[in-house]
Amino acid sequence: MSTSQFFGLNIAYTGLLAANAALNTTSNNISNVQTEGYSRQQVVQQASDALRVFQTYGCAGAGVDTIAIERVRDEFYDAKFWINSTKHGEYSIKEYYMKQIEDYFVDDGVATGFKTNFNQFMMTGLQALMNNPADTDTKAQFIGYAGNLAEYFNGMASSLEAVQKDINQEIKLKVDEINSLASEIATLNKQINVIELNGGRANELRDRRTLLLDQLSAIVDIETKEIPITDPYNPDMLTGANRFLVTIAGGQLLLDTADYKQLECIARPSYEKVNQSDIDGLYEIFWSDGQEFNIYNSQMGGQLQGLVQMRDGNNGENFKGTVISTGTMNVDGATRDTVTIRVDADYLQDLNKCNLSDQGGVINLGNQLFHYDAWAYQCNYVDGQPVYTYTFQLSGSDKNESRLTTDRIGKAASIGADLQYQGIPYYMNQMNEWCRNFAQKFNDILNSGFTSDGKNGSNLFTAKYLTDAEEYDFPDEFRYDHQEDGSMFVTDSSDSYYRLMAKNFSIAEAMVENADLLATKKIQGDGAEQNDLLEELKLMANDKDRMSYRGSSAGEFLERILSDVALNTSNASTFTTNYTNITKSVDNQRISISGVDEDEEAVNLVKYQNAYNLSAKMIQTLTEVYDRLILETGV
Repeated sequence: MSTSQFFGLNIAYTGLLAANAALNTTSNNISNVQTEGYSRQQVVQQASDALRVFQTYGCAGAGVDTIAIERVRDEFYDAKFWINSTKHGEYSIKEYYMKQIEDYFVDDGVATGFKTNFNQFMMTGLQALMNNPADTDTKAQFIGYAGNLAEYFNGMASSLEAVQKDINQEIKLKVDEINSLASEIATLNKQINVIELNGGRANELRDRRTLLLDQLSAIVDIETKEIPITDPYNPDMLTGANRFLVTIAGGQLLLDTADYKQLECIARPSYEKVNQSDIDGLYEIFWSDGQEFNIYNSQMGGQLQGLVQMRDGNNGENFKGTVISTGTMNVDGATRDTVTIRVDADYLQDLNKCNLSDQGGVINLGNQLFHYDAWAYQCNYVDGQPVYTYTFQLSGSDKNESRLTTDRIGKAASIGADLQYQGIPYYMNQMNEWCRNFAQKFNDILNSGFTSDGKNGSNLFTAKYLTDAEEYDFPDEFRYDHQEDGSMFVTDSSDSYYRLMAKNFSIAEAMVENADLLATKKIQGDGAEQNDLLEELKLMANDKDRMSYRGSSAGEFLERILSDVALNTSNASTFTTNYTNITKSVDNQRISISGVDEDEEAVNLVKYQNAYNLSAKMIQTLTEVYDRLILETGV
């Protein structure tokens, strides 16, 4: 075969087409220089297949083929960006809410906090009362300072409940965002495959999909996988379409190409509360098919992880133990299963640290879930050693599909998740513990003494029912340290100090109405000016032997709490800053590869313009040759 006389014209024509495509692509790049998520595009060219001409030089070049217009993208940097974006999302959420909590606890002279109220009560008010123990007005002032302290804890509990409510609502918003992004990504996957099945490259659609994945990675950890689809009748032949998978939260499948799963938030009913101080209606997350979405997966990250840890974080102090026996009991004529669980953790052995729900809940017995309606705490001594157990009364068949069987004995039992983060439940429980211990020790001293006129002392601190204005009595029968053998039996409905929480911590109404009910002396027959009982009360502020809280005195409550809050806030701030910098660095690396550089495009514009002009000049030259050849030689 020999080359045509017009072969050169065809070669120049392919060059003209290639230069034109390159110019158009450059124009598109320049137009999108400020478009978020846009990837620089480039024309992929290769030499056309040479023609064998059976002449001395063997083969003749056939010009250039414009194969594709592809986006310049390095998926390695995308994956790195998503990993760091997930971490940044988690810690930025923690930083935001921890700073709120830190502001609530601060006592700097401008904001009145614990230290101010405690010192007014235990220093100013008590000292004035010690100077004049028989004066009714001084007693009333002292009781007023006690009321201020109680109101401080009431306010703090309300503030933390408000934060938990905000976090809960934000969890729902993030779930809605995940659903929206999944829907958009699935739609883009379908559009991409329609275009690429016909041999094109859906560059702009792929850019939009990557941008959506960037947004999704801040909310929850993601992993993506793109698998080429082959012809089922010829496995070696690619169809051009791809299967695109996205998994979230430690490998849970969110979407498969055009098919995606939806998440929904369902509020826990009151009988499924995890912690005593939790607000009602905390959301659990489920897939739309009813399967549970594991929000406590340790591999989950992003803003969703930060929100869950802030809302439910218990510092790893959830209920856990071992089933030692099962049984039944009669409740209003119906048989109910019971399970007794031995606990070894210190925070479960002290009822003043207990944060179990008093409205029922869900307990995991050997990886099988059961609803319970009530529980009882018991301490018995066996061979001189205390054994601490909780007995749970399980719900009926309306909540439990199956009965409890003896094969649960020896199995692990737990309630809630072991979340190693200090979130709202942790701080609420710390306040509850301090209020219970302080009220108990303070009331014990008052009850051991007498009023100025020789009457028996009574409680100053109490707790109000959450449903009405009644007060708890806290009788000694629910105090293990008042039993001869150290044993104790308390139910979740007993008038024990477990019923006292920061949000219902209050002053006995009778004491408010009659300040002379306040005990001031140890011996009944002493004079009205005797204040030795008040001396003992004063020691409670700084004497760890009188009351100890986390190894410190009662007055150092704020320091202990602020140390937790400040550390968590500092850590969250540090990690947020670090991951902000890392994310920016990775994004800069991405942009250096896929971003549009105006100077580079200006150079390309000149380069491709010259190529176009040269190809056009070549066509013009060949046209003149053909004119001479045809018109003057008569070929």
